[in-house]
Amino acid sequence: MPRHLVVGNGHILVNLDNRAYIRDIYYPFVGEQNHLQGYPCRIGVWADGRFSWLEEEGWTFRLGYAEDSLVTQVTAVHAELGLTLEINDGVHQRDPVFLRKVTVHNHWDCEREIRLFFNQDLCINETEVGDTAVYYPANHSVFHYKKDRYFLFNGLAGGQGIHQFTTGVKRFHHAEGTWRDAEDGELMGNPIAQGSVDSTISLRLRTAAGAAGEAYYWMSIGRCLEDVLELDRYVRESGPGHLLDRVRIYWQRWTNKTERDFADLPESVSRQFKHSLLMVRTQTDNGGAIVAANDSDVMQFNRDHYSYMWPRDGALVAYAMTEAGYGGMVEPFYHFCRRGLSKEGYLHHKYNPDGTVGSSWHPYVSGGEEQLPIQEDETALVLFALWADYKRSGNLELSQSLYPDLIRKAASFLGGYMLEVLDLPKPSYDLWEERYGIFTFTCASVYAGLAAAANFASLFGDEARSTRYRRAAERVKTGMLKHLWNEEAGRFARGLYRQGGEWVQDMTLESSIYGIFAFGVLEADDPRVVSTMRAIREGLTAKTSVGGVARYFNDYYYQRSSDLANVPGNPWIICSLWVAEWEIAAARTADELAGARRTLEWAAARAMESGVLPEQVDPYDGSPLSVAPLTWSHATFVLVCVKYMEKAAQLTADRELETAGWRR
Repeated sequence: MPRHLVVGNGHILVNLDNRAYIRDIYYPFVGEQNHLQGYPCRIGVWADGRFSWLEEEGWTFRLGYAEDSLVTQVTAVHAELGLTLEINDGVHQRDPVFLRKVTVHNHWDCEREIRLFFNQDLCINETEVGDTAVYYPANHSVFHYKKDRYFLFNGLAGGQGIHQFTTGVKRFHHAEGTWRDAEDGELMGNPIAQGSVDSTISLRLRTAAGAAGEAYYWMSIGRCLEDVLELDRYVRESGPGHLLDRVRIYWQRWTNKTERDFADLPESVSRQFKHSLLMVRTQTDNGGAIVAANDSDVMQFNRDHYSYMWPRDGALVAYAMTEAGYGGMVEPFYHFCRRGLSKEGYLHHKYNPDGTVGSSWHPYVSGGEEQLPIQEDETALVLFALWADYKRSGNLELSQSLYPDLIRKAASFLGGYMLEVLDLPKPSYDLWEERYGIFTFTCASVYAGLAAAANFASLFGDEARSTRYRRAAERVKTGMLKHLWNEEAGRFARGLYRQGGEWVQDMTLESSIYGIFAFGVLEADDPRVVSTMRAIREGLTAKTSVGGVARYFNDYYYQRSSDLANVPGNPWIICSLWVAEWEIAAARTADELAGARRTLEWAAARAMESGVLPEQVDPYDGSPLSVAPLTWSHATFVLVCVKYMEKAAQLTADRELETAGWRR
């Protein structure tokens, strides 16, 4: 199940589902150490002798966020109970504190007692073994702990703290968990449990006829009991409602720190642009890891997850955020890459958010021959993004600090990892992590990485290296135009693969070939780029009511159709936006931006009700597939919006100059 709502601050990340149940708590890194493992922390309501969990029939939901903010805005209505719940969740902008406000509307014409129940189903350090849940009378709270991980839960309603509590065993023998104890509206008050445990607390409200009452629930996280007690005291003294208001205001200021002219983009696109900025922020750890996605449900299918930092994803996300004016936010990413760079000068397949090397399926040996288990574009694109950061920000200090240990080392690797006979990079795995060979996308990224390194070397007066890197880049470009262009097909190949001792072109239609123009090998209006991108647009667009562009022809990943003539693959958000990026770059008039504008509208419409963008969508009903939110999807949406706004402004200025000249 995709994560419909996410809140965080770069230190912790909390994911919620479509019932406002907390499903993932990541701490102390965004994406690392999930202390729920996808189990739901339920919310229940008791009123007039009747109990209901929010997952049960009878509830209808509206999901969203407060405008331009990382505070959720969920409405849950139960007509039979005569209740509406308004739920606002957020994470403190600085501290590891989750805050929740529940406004309960009583629609009956009598005063009522209403009890809210909150279940805590933790798997601390990603295992249920050895947890402790305990009631703490000094501040009338419940906390869970194991080793140096502490989670304290407290609440407030009607001027009173927790009404009732209990702790107990879960998912062991015949015990389901303490959430079952709540269903009679009472909790037994067991003060401690250890092993595989959960806890439940309740808050009590009295609401007048037709009136509303407010309840607050919060969680503080730390490394010891003193940490969480101090944070709990801070929440109680400051007031949880006041803190939640400050969270909302902080993110509104953050999102709107730059005035923008959205040109003729509709409100749905500008709203999604701002929301995508926020989504990227939630998936970015303060230590530098830009995590691909944090949706633990994918583990049911793969026995692994997306909670890793892929340097390629991270570089392209960092590039997008820099272009949008948030370069300072992604600076730690480059230091993360510097620390993670191998002694040979390449970046590994992927990394855990703490900086250690992540799991991989790329072998060191294939067919009896040694190989590097890498995707070379991941190393190259970091340099490309870093140069874009310098061009946008002029941050000389950042570039200088990274020059010896990241830029030069990586460029040396890129320049040396060459297949002499082709003047192309040696084989590595493709950006989709499926094939081993020489790929157009990878070659384009290597060209861009070497060109960036040459620019940095020249910037720092290192002309000998600058010349060497630039010659290597031009060599790659020459090899690409010679070996990857197919004159008969009138487009670039996906790449080259080895067959019978020869290098053979793979002419599978592939969206990532957009890298030819995106990374500066050729201009967007070069006839070879134009014919290639038109072929991608025409050949990979789903011919259904949903539309959208596939990764490549006959894409098997989550494949929904064998009707390849109409559905070459599931529509991907990023691939659809790549075509729009080219249309923007190639546009010479405002009218020529229309296709890109339609694609941005399409992407915004593919977002879930809460504004979360998935990796891909079903080609027939448009429902999200794979993980959500996907950081890359949101960042690409941001990037294409920025490029659209800049191109629209440029064309307007050009038109005004032409008009002024004609008048003279």
